[in-house]
Amino acid sequence: MFRKFLSYIFPINLYKTDSEISKSIEVTLHNGELVLDSENVNYSYGSLQKILRFGLKQIGFESIREMQNILILGVAGGSVIKTLVDEIGYSRKIKGVEIDPNIIEIANKYFELDKIPNLEIVIADAEKFVKTETEKYDLIIIDIFQDRKMPDFLFEKTFSDDLILLFQQNGIILFNTMKTCLEDTERNKKYKLNFNQKKFDIIEFSGIEHYNEILIMKQKS
Repeated sequence: MFRKFLSYIFPINLYKTDSEISKSIEVTLHNGELVLDSENVNYSYGSLQKILRFGLKQIGFESIREMQNILILGVAGGSVIKTLVDEIGYSRKIKGVEIDPNIIEIANKYFELDKIPNLEIVIADAEKFVKTETEKYDLIIIDIFQDRKMPDFLFEKTFSDDLILLFQQNGIILFNTMKTCLEDTERNKKYKLNFNQKKFDIIEFSGIEHYNEILIMKQKS
């Protein structure tokens, strides 16, 4: 209890480790809440949870509750999963894909991700996973960062095409991106061309928590 009180004055580091994939990973008690950070950015909970909660609100909590199957590419500490389950009340199937097994171990220990009954975690590279996956999804959430860097494959048309093949009818992609320079802005603008505008409605929300841009691609009826 005392540490929780102190965390409102200054962040308290509870755990830190090195990861081959994510480099530095830290669990910190900040303002009474546990957060998961890499060396330079928030990975789960904290500002990231606000960003993805905002994106989910744009889709609509009621609509999400009616979905049959949700795929999350990039789990980290699982804050978006907690939002889906605890805040939205989503009780159907969630599959999370995470490349870094160290992060999942931390998520299970500190954030009790393994206590969520409707969640399946797959340790895999998302780029390779979508090429072999056979299940279909109503919503695909992309939230993949390696510290500040977003892997190039996320923006390639082949990856977008693979995701579209995993859609149920009227599927939706929610993509969390970061824009810190003009190059990032042009990258996101080009990315939207991966989706045929006759078949998709594309909505963007910029400046969320300063540097993030949420992209929502919704398949038309």
